[in-house]
Amino acid sequence: MEVEIATIGGYQEVGRQMTAVRAGDDVVVFDMGLNLSQVLIHDNVETERMHSLDLIDMGAIPDDRVMSDLEGDVQAIVPTHGHLDHIGALSKLAHRYDAPIVATPFTIELVKQQIQSEEKFGVQNDLVAMEAGETMRIGDTGQVELEFVNVTHSIIDAINPVLHTPEGAVVYGLDKRIDHTPVLGDPIDMDRFRDIGRQGDGVLCYIEDCTNAGRKGRTPSESVARRHLRDVLQSMEDYDGGIVATTFSSHIARVSSLVEFADDIGRQPVLLGRSMEKYSGTAERLNFVDFPEDLGMYGHRKSVDRTFKRIMNEGKENFLPIVTGHQGEPRAMLTRMGRGETPYDLEDGDKVIFSARVIPEPTNEGQRYQSEKLLKMQGARIYDDVHVSGHLREEGHYEMLRALQPQHVIPAHQDMKGFAPYTDLCASQGYKLGRDLHVTRNGNMIQLTE
Repeated sequence: MEVEIATIGGYQEVGRQMTAVRAGDDVVVFDMGLNLSQVLIHDNVETERMHSLDLIDMGAIPDDRVMSDLEGDVQAIVPTHGHLDHIGALSKLAHRYDAPIVATPFTIELVKQQIQSEEKFGVQNDLVAMEAGETMRIGDTGQVELEFVNVTHSIIDAINPVLHTPEGAVVYGLDKRIDHTPVLGDPIDMDRFRDIGRQGDGVLCYIEDCTNAGRKGRTPSESVARRHLRDVLQSMEDYDGGIVATTFSSHIARVSSLVEFADDIGRQPVLLGRSMEKYSGTAERLNFVDFPEDLGMYGHRKSVDRTFKRIMNEGKENFLPIVTGHQGEPRAMLTRMGRGETPYDLEDGDKVIFSARVIPEPTNEGQRYQSEKLLKMQGARIYDDVHVSGHLREEGHYEMLRALQPQHVIPAHQDMKGFAPYTDLCASQGYKLGRDLHVTRNGNMIQLTE
């Protein structure tokens, strides 16, 4: 059977992921993501109202015109998890394909919300929820099967999809860390990855996220971030001023830890910001997390400002606002607080906890720098990098290669500079550039078998 891979997006940047795998006449698309930094550099861009071609020209979503070169029919569109760099273009591109969107339950719910907010296109694709550990037949021949393997990442309900073909398995490895003691959800299923590496024809191809490939050692567990966060907040227990925390709104495990530790130090947690309300509300509704019944979640600006006024009236020392804006996004809550655009008054000595790392991209780095400057000008004390990454470091990459023993490897989720550490790592394991190690770019095709 012919197996061919189209590397469509995320092979020249961190963002707008999209990859298509053709096995015979059947095509499966993995991810359709947004490159948020390409949107943020423009003022007041509302992607919901924009045409896909304009967003493609902007470099914000994948240019999927290369799909016309694949001689097969798309049978499924499979987002791996609910981050925008993996689902953010579904509302712009999915309607072009007569295929269901297949994802885990939490991801499907986020996709549904993404589609509902779309104002330009009517996306009518069927939405199919599939749990980690389950499989689905692809196409009519019965020779191709899709499997979801549970992985741990900085969002719940993440998987690595595996396409089983007569030539071996294609493992799409974006995004994960090897976490055996996660705060929410099940540990990564390394046993299944090892089984896939050993069974039948083994792994034909492994597509891997290279975000932290240049960092030594292993990525710590989320339980390590939880201990770090507890230590930081307990050190503030006797502080009688304002404490504000920010993290990825999609990082439900981290948000749940913040909510718990706020209560431990005698403060009432409040979730503020549109995306904070969206992700945490969805996770609670689907029973992925059990928040306190009286936990306030406010996304609309008027509701947020009313809450800030209440906090100021009742005393900042009684609350822990958990807000959006850890990357310095211009319209996020923390950025507005730094500019003095909310009723919340930051004063000398107030604490701001960044339970997140800056996404290593110039737009984010610049915005985060500016946000911190504004906060410090108001006297805030910054607690930086109370965080662990959701991506594999060097030792995790060695472990995955050892488990899967892939015939071919394709680095992804980076630019050429970001690929370099991973290509060196693969070379140390016997892979050779141009033979079985394929460094590629957006819009390219890789023929694995003929």
